[in-house]
Amino acid sequence: MSHRRLRRLVPLLSLAVGGAWLLAACGEPGQQQDAAEGNYPVTVENCGAEVTFDRAPERIVLLKSASVTYLDALGLLDRVVARAGEYPPDYYDADTLDALAAIDLLTDRTDASGHLQISKEAVLAQEPDLVFGHIDNLGRQALDAVGIPMLEEPQLCPEWDREPAWSDIYDQMRMYGEVFDRRELADDLARELEAEVESLTVAEPAGDIRTAAVLYPTVGGGVTYAYGTHSMAHPQLESAGLANVFDDVDQRVFEVGVEELLGRDPDVLILLHSDGDPAAVERAVTSLPGADDLSAVREGRLVTQLFNYTEPATPLTIEGLRRIVDAVGAMS
Repeated sequence: MSHRRLRRLVPLLSLAVGGAWLLAACGEPGQQQDAAEGNYPVTVENCGAEVTFDRAPERIVLLKSASVTYLDALGLLDRVVARAGEYPPDYYDADTLDALAAIDLLTDRTDASGHLQISKEAVLAQEPDLVFGHIDNLGRQALDAVGIPMLEEPQLCPEWDREPAWSDIYDQMRMYGEVFDRRELADDLARELEAEVESLTVAEPAGDIRTAAVLYPTVGGGVTYAYGTHSMAHPQLESAGLANVFDDVDQRVFEVGVEELLGRDPDVLILLHSDGDPAAVERAVTSLPGADDLSAVREGRLVTQLFNYTEPATPLTIEGLRRIVDAVGAMS
């Protein structure tokens, strides 16, 4: 299911779950609250740490956008009291954009490397009972010291050292269900997401396209990055029926030059970018000295998409898979 279909599915599932909840709560004032409290405390593992919740969080601060699609699907965006960072509108449908617009934006200021610049005081002033997203000057230890739990998408954890899989998305959805006591809904959504990945997966693409590389070019000149087996790009390519030409590199991301690309000569290039003009992203690759000798460049087999359609592993990654499958199919 695409993230848009997922968004539309939520009201139906919420009504079903909510109706059963109300029937169970009839008769005694406060019984609904007591039932919810009876499912706590809840302890989940995140980035190698155990995080305990005595109740469902009600005041959330987002320092990254990666959790938005999960929270949106579970009907929890109304608990977000503030956000910081960038939330590209192309990722979201109209309803989600309206919900995000209603949330105070503390700052979208980043440094030259794209890292969020925000003070600890600005975050704590929101009185959060949960913060999503680790940043350099406000990590788990600093928040633990003031009694505020933090959750991060597993692939963005500093300790990440394994190959990601589609199951990471389903597990993360269920983990959110545990934290917010929406287990049944989270399980339904996880199974829908799994079915969607299965429906999109192809044994091999039509035509002669067999291999690919996923790159993050620097617009305006600079380093070009490629993605290895520790990136979500790897299972995404596999599900699209494409072999990752960097399947022997057990890193998430690394610098790559044209000579290395020429040696592996992928049939198609998937180009990631955070914002701006996709045409400029393509030029950042095609203008590299020697790039004309790449098969993908000669044949015009370039697919440009926003970064979060590939990384980290979220429902957006499934939409990214759909886009790759469609684009490669149109080239064949």
